[in-house]
Amino acid sequence: MYNEVIELVKSTKQIVNDQTKLKEVSMKGAADFVTAVDMAISDYLKAALARLTPDIGFMSEEEKTELLPRRWILDPIDGTTNLVYGYNKSSVSLALCENEKITFGVVFDPFTDELFVAKRGEGAYYNGERIPVAQDREVSDCIVEFGAGSTKKHFADLSFAMAKEVFLNCLDLRRICSSALAVSYISQGRINGYFEYSIKPWDYAAASLILEECGGVLTDWEGKPLPFDRPSSIVCGTPKMHGFLLKTVQKHQGTFDSAL
Repeated sequence: MYNEVIELVKSTKQIVNDQTKLKEVSMKGAADFVTAVDMAISDYLKAALARLTPDIGFMSEEEKTELLPRRWILDPIDGTTNLVYGYNKSSVSLALCENEKITFGVVFDPFTDELFVAKRGEGAYYNGERIPVAQDREVSDCIVEFGAGSTKKHFADLSFAMAKEVFLNCLDLRRICSSALAVSYISQGRINGYFEYSIKPWDYAAASLILEECGGVLTDWEGKPLPFDRPSSIVCGTPKMHGFLLKTVQKHQGTFDSAL
């Protein structure tokens, strides 16, 4: 089944490349795009997975469904704004959640054909090759991705103040703006950590297992395991970077909470 699922995810590239669908863009809210590409991938994978695994439920960014104990968690396009603007840093992210643990995950970049796959207890793979345990660099040698939340600009001062503190202690910051890619990149050492105050489970579900299988650490800002049934804060990275980021975000968490 897993190989068939991987091929299904890879086949979404044809939908991403459909120029007519790329032109169909609407807004779910302020700075929150949805395209015909998102909807087409969601519909396509939901139907295909229902045929392949009829006993497994389905949860997607683009539709609200019952949260079954066994369910696929899909983000049809993680990085929709990137897609709309032709930035070409987006991904298709699909995870299998069983009793609130991710047991299988796929993150696919349709622009580069990069494929990240993980199965619980069996390691993570990049384009078919086993990914070794990520190098645990010193914080001063690390590159960190941070999410500012384009739909949560009331947090802007708080987010960038915290980002400044991280920046002064690490090598540099990045804003890829695809959470699934950012977390997957940590597994390869392209970046070393990532934090954001509030994101959805489909943004990190698949990538969380990929990083975990490479020795990375992922928690919410309180240090608790990430949930897969509701939005959450996230802080993750190699062990040293996760420890540093967790201490940093916890100093700032109260100001975020009070700004809600």
